Amino acid sequence: MKKMWEGRFSEVSAKLLEEFNASIGFDKNLFEQDIKGSKAHAKMLGAQGIIGKDESEKIIDGLDRVLDEIRRGEFEFKIEDEDIHMSVEKRLSEIIGKELGGRLHTARSRNDQVALDFRLYVLEKNQEILKKVKELVATLTSLSSKHLDTLMPGFTHLQHAQPVSLAYHLMAYAFMFKRDFERFASSYERNNLSPLGSAALAGTPHKIDREMVARELGFAGVTQNAMDSVSDRDFALEILFNISVLMMHASRLCEELIIWSSSEFGFVSISDAYSTGSSIMPQKKNPDVAELIRGKTGRVNGNLIALLTTMKGLPLAYNKDMQEDKEGVFDSVATALASVEILNEMIKTAKFNKENMLSATKRGHLSATDLADYLVREKNVAFREAHFITGKAVAKAESLGVDLSELDGEQLRSVDENLDENAVKFLDLNASKEARTSKGGTANVSVKAQIDDIKAWLEVLK
Repeated sequence: MKKMWEGRFSEVSAKLLEEFNASIGFDKNLFEQDIKGSKAHAKMLGAQGIIGKDESEKIIDGLDRVLDEIRRGEFEFKIEDEDIHMSVEKRLSEIIGKELGGRLHTARSRNDQVALDFRLYVLEKNQEILKKVKELVATLTSLSSKHLDTLMPGFTHLQHAQPVSLAYHLMAYAFMFKRDFERFASSYERNNLSPLGSAALAGTPHKIDREMVARELGFAGVTQNAMDSVSDRDFALEILFNISVLMMHASRLCEELIIWSSSEFGFVSISDAYSTGSSIMPQKKNPDVAELIRGKTGRVNGNLIALLTTMKGLPLAYNKDMQEDKEGVFDSVATALASVEILNEMIKTAKFNKENMLSATKRGHLSATDLADYLVREKNVAFREAHFITGKAVAKAESLGVDLSELDGEQLRSVDENLDENAVKFLDLNASKEARTSKGGTANVSVKAQIDDIKAWLEVLK
């Protein structure tokens, strides 16, 4: 079969050109979307009288046969066919005849065809990622419900800061991933428009019904400008950006799991099912899953930058550079789906060491801020002075080899006359956590409200 565009050429394509120009090696992944779009297009052509209804039906039957052959692994993809569109059309013409097969491409271009296929793929994968992210949020929320009273250090600069609950810490990630879900959902709504019917860049003189095709394919509507429609890859950039943010959040969680699973922390034990060993050190149990997710974040970031760079200097409308849009998206989508799924399972099966977490709260003087706040509220001491006095109390505790929370009333009074017996109760670590009842704070009443908010949100999504 001659190439569709071969009419004005007097020489055949060089083999080297065919190899360099072809995208069939990767865009064959779009066969489902390509055939789905072609069937909707053929149905519309028949309904509009652009081709006969019997011709439309024969084309659709032929496309179903091509789809069945690909699914069964009987279809041969050839590099000389360039891309998935020509590959499918060539086989269709072999099945139903060259003349009838050639009618399918009436009123469309490969430009709007690929824009349709790729957009359908991105929207479908968007929904798959949404499902995985929702499951991860549900896991974190469920786990948080079980650890409201599991005390642990909160950190800034990776230094002990203030006492928090494990529930509070995990809910921080639940809200991160909730925002990720909302980004994907927003992108889906914004990009759920059909570009088919835009043709090469200027639309078509044929009396097509773009809205009919959009309905057939499940789109909310059609794109508004043909030139923009064929040259737009915002939908691909959005899913790449959303994946990069999602993977960044996953990487931060994994970084903490890696640190927490170390002997120095001992906060968590990752299940053997999601750990690996050493080839030389028999005692080792390595958090390889968490490390791989952390590492793959750089990979998806690279895919985003690659497509941004490809698109930044392209004049309107379609340019061959845009053939480079798919491989990075395919890779990032596969990476995100696999990473979020295994992260979810790893968290479900992890065991948290409450005793080690509690012990860690007694290092680093976590109730220092509470002591300073006591001086401000109860003794009317200016905060800067309260800060100074509390610092002296910390120094006193360190000179005695104890944590600030372990000082008694007499030891506190030796630091400053404003530190009386009443100050002792403000050094209690659990009391410190429970004192922060403000919305978003660490007190159980606040954390329960956060959990309830997420549970209500998840319920709406069912």
